[in-house]
Amino acid sequence: MDRSIVYPGSIPLDTDMLNTNRDTMIALGALIAATLGNATTVDGLAVVPTSPSTAAVIVGAGSVTQLASIDFASYGTLPANAAPLVKMGILSNSMALACPAPVLAGQSIAYLIEAAFTEVDVAPIVLPYYNAANPTQPFLGPSGGGAAQSTRRLQQVTVSARPGSPAPTGSQSPPSIDANAIGLAVVTIATGQIFIRATDIAALAAAPILQFKLPALRPGFANVAAFSASGNFTVPNGVTRAKVSVIGAGGGGGTHATQPGAGGGAGGRATAWIGNLVPGSTIAVAVGQGGAVSASPSNGGDGGASRFGTIVSATGGQGGQGGTVASTPAGGAPGQGSGGDVATAGSYGTDALPGASRGGDGGGPGSGRGSTAAFGGISALGYGGGGGGGGSGQVGGGGGGGLVTIEY
Repeated sequence: MDRSIVYPGSIPLDTDMLNTNRDTMIALGALIAATLGNATTVDGLAVVPTSPSTAAVIVGAGSVTQLASIDFASYGTLPANAAPLVKMGILSNSMALACPAPVLAGQSIAYLIEAAFTEVDVAPIVLPYYNAANPTQPFLGPSGGGAAQSTRRLQQVTVSARPGSPAPTGSQSPPSIDANAIGLAVVTIATGQIFIRATDIAALAAAPILQFKLPALRPGFANVAAFSASGNFTVPNGVTRAKVSVIGAGGGGGTHATQPGAGGGAGGRATAWIGNLVPGSTIAVAVGQGGAVSASPSNGGDGGASRFGTIVSATGGQGGQGGTVASTPAGGAPGQGSGGDVATAGSYGTDALPGASRGGDGGGPGSGRGSTAAFGGISALGYGGGGGGGGSGQVGGGGGGGLVTIEY
């Protein structure tokens, strides 16, 4: 951080203080950029109903960090400086914003609650200036002209409630977000409604809300969503990157009419580090089911594939052989991961051991064990593991289901 140097006995200059202020601001801006980056972020500014409830909302205290210039205009006697710098505007106290209901029956109106970083010069004062001709009688304003001059440059947050057009309930829409502003929430109120409830306030998923403070963070990612069944992942507010791991399901163990069955193959695996996620967007998650088994002589069922959208996937392992063929039943082939930064195949299930009347083991970690004699194969206990082959003439064990995890 740059610092001014002054000496005993030297005449103080206005630039001593101005440079100290500017240098401190530049250092803080560099620190913000090093921790939060150059993108606009919002901390706080939560939009909630008033208490007691009215036709208004409260925007809580908070801040906006945004890339701007060092000084948009001259700062005292220092010239303007257009070099980029991350700055922080602060809303120190919560603010109420009125959102009146429409007048016509059957209508609703949607208000856009938005925030903007602003920098303004305020607190104009007619300052006294030194008069060399008569030191006891200072000039009022520069050269005695009596002009007022701003004495503070504020970096602050302005908030507003911008109404859309009243429309039949269900068809109302908010206005578009102003340039250089940040949409925080949409508030909807209907004709005759006299107060706003929490359910009338919808936070905007795209708002760049700061999700975590340093004490809440741990190395890597702070949260994890795990899917052991198919579903949808909605990208949380403020999240733009994630680590996704997928495991294909394991194949089932084989069931042979007279011999032991073979073990099922393990599901493939893949891991991807994904960026440019859009908060509020929904991504389909498919999770493969473990390979099924049959009481009738047959190969074990193949494990299903797991995938995260179209970005990363892993196929399931094949079922171990069974049936009625006279040859030794072979273990199922593994699944294969694809699309990730790290993509690997699972492991093969092992072949049956007719001489020992023992079924083959399933492939992969958490796999099921093959059984001997009159016992059925043991099902996989872990995600993606292959099921164990049954003993001679016995049912094989089921394959382990797939898994998709998202760390963010």
